[in-house]
Amino acid sequence: MSFKVDARIFNKRMDKLSQLPSYLLKEALTVTKENTPIKSGYARSHTILRGNSVVSNYGYAGSLDAGTSKQAPLGFTKPTIEQLNKDTTKFVRKV
Repeated sequence: MSFKVDARIFNKRMDKLSQLPSYLLKEALTVTKENTPIKSGYARSHTILRGNSVVSNYGYAGSLDAGTSKQAPLGFTKPTIEQLNKDTTKFVRKV
């Protein structure tokens, strides 16, 4: 038994997959901000990308992520991870 792999199609799919990390990083920022409670807007405006990380650049991020706000009782990390898992599956299936 043997099979052939079309290198052009394979390379095209690998190029598409190489876009996944940057796509997920941008998506992580968006989802994290959406799940960050908003009172004054300070927390959302200080949630930024720094290198390959989403950084909540304010002192009370840990408290908000622990679910101290009624607006986001699950915090923002757990919902972000759950959404990224779904997005990853969806992205890979399209490839």
